[in-house]
Amino acid sequence: MIVEDEPFLRMKTVDLVEAAGFEAFEAGNVSEAIVILEATPGIRILFTDIDMPGSMDGLMLAAAVRDRWPPIQIIVVSGKQKPSARDMPDHSIFFPKPYDTKKVTDQLQKWRHRNSAHGTCASTTKFICRPILT
Repeated sequence: MIVEDEPFLRMKTVDLVEAAGFEAFEAGNVSEAIVILEATPGIRILFTDIDMPGSMDGLMLAAAVRDRWPPIQIIVVSGKQKPSARDMPDHSIFFPKPYDTKKVTDQLQKWRHRNSAHGTCASTTKFICRPILT
């Protein structure tokens, strides 16, 4: 699940995820993201910008996802702020914008391999567990 309010950046992130071989769901704000998460079981990774319009920012979304959907891995990004470790949900990772696409891709692949080893990707097919078939 990619949550980014800037359409160009969201499109670039979707391209990055799909180029890495994954299906991506996308939302332009936190409210859209929650609707998609509730309707789409099997999403395994949240990729969110911190600075979002609305009543919740990306860090609040990440904390809510950690509480409600604990298996989801979380990537938080921002070009304006660097959250402290205590501000980040457990087992999440931060990348400053502009982020290094290789480092992000490596992290996604690491999580995919870990999920595959634990059998959690076999039947769950959403970002990030389902490879795109070519």
